[in-house]
Amino acid sequence: MLKLTNPFLEEVKECQKRDQKLMEKLMLIREGKETDFGVDENGVVRYRGRVCVSDVPELKKMILEEGHRSGLSIHPGVTKMY
Repeated sequence: MLKLTNPFLEEVKECQKRDQKLMEKLMLIREGKETDFGVDENGVVRYRGRVCVSDVPELKKMILEEGHRSGLSIHPGVTKMY
């Protein structure tokens, strides 16, 4: 089993536990009634393989800021977008 090491996925997982809509999907997954949604080996709910991010403004802001700040980001900066 792969261990969860990404702090963003850990935070997403914690927010998912408080998301009523995702918990309803989780019940359908367990009952075998949902095929587009699933749970990965770390317990993170995914939709067609993509991580479901709960509607928590602080979490979304944290993810977006890291995406823009990261050295792996492909965002060229505001002046290069013109």
